[in-house]
Amino acid sequence: MEFTPKWIAWEITRRCNLKCVHCRSSSGLEVDGHPDFSLEEAKLVIDDIVSYASPVVVLSGGEPLMRDDVFDIASYGTSKGLRMCLATNGVLVTQEICDKIKESEIKMVSLSLDGSTAAVHDDFRNQPGAFDGMINAARLFKENDIPFLINSSFTKRNKDEVPQVYTLAKALGATAWYMFMIVPTGRGEDIMEELVPQDMYDDLLEWHYEMEKNEHDILVRPTCAPSYYRLVLQKKKEGGDEFERRSLKFSTGGSKGCLAGQVICLIDVDGNVLPCSYFPMGAGNIREQSFKDIWENSKLFHDMRDFKAYKGRCGACEYVNVCGGCRARAYAMSGDYMAEEPFCNYVPKKLR
Repeated sequence: MEFTPKWIAWEITRRCNLKCVHCRSSSGLEVDGHPDFSLEEAKLVIDDIVSYASPVVVLSGGEPLMRDDVFDIASYGTSKGLRMCLATNGVLVTQEICDKIKESEIKMVSLSLDGSTAAVHDDFRNQPGAFDGMINAARLFKENDIPFLINSSFTKRNKDEVPQVYTLAKALGATAWYMFMIVPTGRGEDIMEELVPQDMYDDLLEWHYEMEKNEHDILVRPTCAPSYYRLVLQKKKEGGDEFERRSLKFSTGGSKGCLAGQVICLIDVDGNVLPCSYFPMGAGNIREQSFKDIWENSKLFHDMRDFKAYKGRCGACEYVNVCGGCRARAYAMSGDYMAEEPFCNYVPKKLR
């Protein structure tokens, strides 16, 4: 596998207008000790990145629309040849925002939807009106021909909503729907008891597999659920059809389950480069090192790319190259990012 940065999430602020129960950065209206960096520093970061690679860059947060200069950052990235994207909860989206999205040539916007009704979504987002704001944003994006995808996060409190949320995402006109399995970092540590348990986790992956077989209108992928790619391979070995071959090609053709520190990473508001959005340990800081130096020489990244060094069932698993186990979940629940994926029930052939 070639370890080239293809996708970077960039936390341009930790401030947010919501206070979601699972927020990895524990965002709020004011966040002490994590101030926004300047526009000039943002430009330096972009220059540093493009001197080495040309990844997709997702302006994230917090809520990136809390920054008055978010579209200046986006425009500068676009001018440097980067494919710039935006991740928002949707509440602050207006026609003026849509005009600026198009003007800055943002290519894709992601919205968050965690329930098919206001009661469920607003409870998850800790803010009355969050659902209506998101629905309004999706409507505006459709009216303005702005492509958007929908991310949905699930715990025990909203797991029964999965099919309805998927149906609503399609009805809203999303180009893709990603079913996120919560990784307990940030504020998510406070809802550890709400994590979808192993048996339900497997049931959701099975449901997604059956749903995806018949889905031809939008892209659907489970996220932070690397075991899914092992499941697809197992299904293929059982006598797969065209869907399994299609999914196998996807999962082995430059992509797989856990991509943290391999083709994706997160740059947080303090300049730390993390393997993914849910991994709280930094590999280095772009205020002290070049992005290239961190990407190529960080011990943390080297560890995560050494699949043979994974421990427990992951280290012995015949599917490690296509799954890898969630390194962030292993770290959150065991303190060891090289440990086995705690939500996987599969027993490798070597250990039977």
